[in-house]
Amino acid sequence: MASRLILRIQEKFTRLTSSEQKIASVLLENQGLVETHTATELASLAGVSKATTARFFRTLGYADFEEVRIQARDERNSRAPYARFDPKPEAASLGRTLSEHLALESRNLSRTFEEMRSDLLPEIASVLEKAPNLWFLGFGDEYGLARLGRTMFTRLRHGVHQIEGAGQDWAAELAMTGPRDALILLTFEPRPRLLPVLLKHARTTRMRVITITDHAYAAQAQRFSDFVLPCHIASYGILPTHATMISMLRLLALSYLGENPDAVSQRIATLDAINEELDLSE
Repeated sequence: MASRLILRIQEKFTRLTSSEQKIASVLLENQGLVETHTATELASLAGVSKATTARFFRTLGYADFEEVRIQARDERNSRAPYARFDPKPEAASLGRTLSEHLALESRNLSRTFEEMRSDLLPEIASVLEKAPNLWFLGFGDEYGLARLGRTMFTRLRHGVHQIEGAGQDWAAELAMTGPRDALILLTFEPRPRLLPVLLKHARTTRMRVITITDHAYAAQAQRFSDFVLPCHIASYGILPTHATMISMLRLLALSYLGENPDAVSQRIATLDAINEELDLSE
């Protein structure tokens, strides 16, 4: 669960100095460090001075590092720890109750968005706005979600496509991509051997890549992505969940809408007018 410390960092991140942003990034990746490390150790991890670390916490509104540790300890003691949840795959069971299903999905959603850096959303929305074309790519179960993403964004802007290798003719579709196009990649295990080849082409074409994936693949995705949005996908060992991925897609769409309200309104009005002309709407 995002602590008050993390929320303060996200709120003030763009106003921090470059040195302060280094320690902010360390804590955004692992907020538990404030309970396991000293201020000197945090400074060493971030590659900054202890004075910078002290100034960083004062900038966030704390008197000193000890106040941060006390707050983190109080927050941990006031909620059920995630340690009670075993994320390892369990044996499949047909007897899962509705409450167990809801609790697991809710936990995945909560952890995903509480750990997400909110300052990324305007940056991603800007990339999507400036992209001449927006492409979606997914394999296996994520193929259908790529189609959902395409349908969702088609309502918001022009030039939205899906790379699907119709008839295994990947070259024909890839030939239509170009510089500054944006690619939203949706990928969970298992990943096909073809994926690295497609991503290499995307980078060669100078497409901007936004990857929505699981935490296990996040570090590898950083190598070829401009943005990586990790999702918690804990399940009971069978039938992987895509609830967080679907919600992440919708969040990106809403962020795009928030940054481009006039253009989106005009787009929706145009589509509605065409539907009315074709007499397709009830």
